[in-house]
Amino acid sequence: MFTGIVEEKGIIEKVLKGTKSCSITVMADKIFDDIKPGDSIAVNGVCLTVTEFKKPYFTADVMPETMRRTNLGGLVKGSRVNLERAMQLNGRFGGHIVSGHIDGTGTILTMVREDNAVWIRVGVPNAITKYIVEKGSVTLDGISLTVADTAPEEFSVSIIPHTAAETTLSERRTGDKINIECDIIGKYVEKMTKRESEGITEDFLSKYGF
Repeated sequence: MFTGIVEEKGIIEKVLKGTKSCSITVMADKIFDDIKPGDSIAVNGVCLTVTEFKKPYFTADVMPETMRRTNLGGLVKGSRVNLERAMQLNGRFGGHIVSGHIDGTGTILTMVREDNAVWIRVGVPNAITKYIVEKGSVTLDGISLTVADTAPEEFSVSIIPHTAAETTLSERRTGDKINIECDIIGKYVEKMTKRESEGITEDFLSKYGF
């Protein structure tokens, strides 16, 4: 489990590609304080398992499903990525509940500066926009952000200078693919209400006097 508060920007040192999968080696600094093989680290918002590490590098495997769902397949040596270790229960919960399980990718449509902020408009399929709520939470490349507004097949966020400096968002350009994780609460609510509604039939209502 993560919070979407990025700890540092790492640099891809090596990418070993298989037929449908890959292994990535990432150079980092701050996150080595207490990690060990088997720990989870969010890389651009994708929960990956550390297979081995020797400071300043750690290695993780990326399976085919992750390659299909995320932008990790486009990483090359020198790419910069957002990093976050799994949250600790004794720490402050500064973002929102982030699982590290990506729902899909969106495309950056525009990036427009307004005073000290930058507006980012993201194009996404309807399968994702149905979970995007104005003033709700969304995770972009592992960054917990507030949805500023929504429209059919797109939504916008606004980032402050600190977020621009501490993450890779300021390095993104129009047309770039970005990982999206929707707020997990909405997905659970949808599943539970759908299951209940499917069980309410005319026979069911008649049986109980309706």
